[in-house]
Amino acid sequence: MARLDKNKKDPKNHPMLPRDKIRVRLRCKICGRPKAVYRKFGICRICFRNLASDGLIPGVTKASW
Repeated sequence: MARLDKNKKDPKNHPMLPRDKIRVRLRCKICGRPKAVYRKFGICRICFRNLASDGLIPGVTKASW
């Protein structure tokens, strides 16, 4: 049962997905935007900026020099 739940969350590991047909697109976990997604955080640049400015991402500060 846990194996089916894992496959539902991660589309890359789905057993019915064809191997080389199309590439699974990396999308933002918050808004679903397909472009400009940071792999480290799994969110797009717009959501990243909003969360960082609100102080919700620990360790991220605005650069100033």
